[in-house]
Amino acid sequence: MTKAIIRKAHLSDLDRVEEIEWSVFESDQLSRQSLRRYMQVASAAMIVAQEDKTTTGYALVGFRKGSTIGRLYSIAVDKACAGRGVGRLLLDASEQAAKTRKCKRFALEVRADNKRAIKLYKKNDYVLIGREDDWYEDGGTALKFEKAL
Repeated sequence: MTKAIIRKAHLSDLDRVEEIEWSVFESDQLSRQSLRRYMQVASAAMIVAQEDKTTTGYALVGFRKGSTIGRLYSIAVDKACAGRGVGRLLLDASEQAAKTRKCKRFALEVRADNKRAIKLYKKNDYVLIGREDDWYEDGGTALKFEKAL
């Protein structure tokens, strides 16, 4: 299990978050400009996991004004750190960020072929609520999950 510190992302994390984004995802990567913006806007919470002064993962939560649904927009863990519980810590912190914003539910989409992530979500009481074919840039299918907070 990891001894990661979970904290709000800072602009000084941008290089490493971008590196993780582009190494983990094969398509639909967030641009550096988008990552920077999400670190600075009030409608999002960018959270990082840090181990021994190295950022090992991040999560991005989006909020819409007037909505009680928080959305996990992206979550990624450095492949070298997979299986150590970093994803679970980031998911927990993301849910907490949504609760802090008075969200009642938490929603996400995940690639239908991302078995590791689907297992994490199901283990953490997420319920499959739908499916979207051709959701991703490469035509991949998304499964939609939701959880009551």
